[in-house]
Amino acid sequence: MQIDYPYHFDGRGRTAAAAEGDHLRDLIEQVLFTLPGERVNRPDFGSPLLQLAFAPLSDELASATQFMVQGALQQWLGDRIAVEQVRVTREDAALRVLVQFVVQRTGERRAELFERAGGGA
Repeated sequence: MQIDYPYHFDGRGRTAAAAEGDHLRDLIEQVLFTLPGERVNRPDFGSPLLQLAFAPLSDELASATQFMVQGALQQWLGDRIAVEQVRVTREDAALRVLVQFVVQRTGERRAELFERAGGGA
């Protein structure tokens, strides 16, 4: 078991734990929705995804964002997952990110959908 994200306490007053599959999803979410520069001791951690929420959307910007997000996932989680595809869509200021990947340890193929209202973590 791993620490659950976001950090909270369980019903016994202890640090909440997450199963391995849930923890992997939590790690992906942290990479996606952390802006580079947000973490003091790791300023290059994260992806530029949230900057897309209020930017004028074009095909070129969407493609570049998908490429940068996939690169960030490979950089930070490449020892845990092999990213096959990242699809970013935006409706108004809401972002939807579909990440298709293979779990390195088991070979399991997974797809996870992440959604975030624009502008904040």
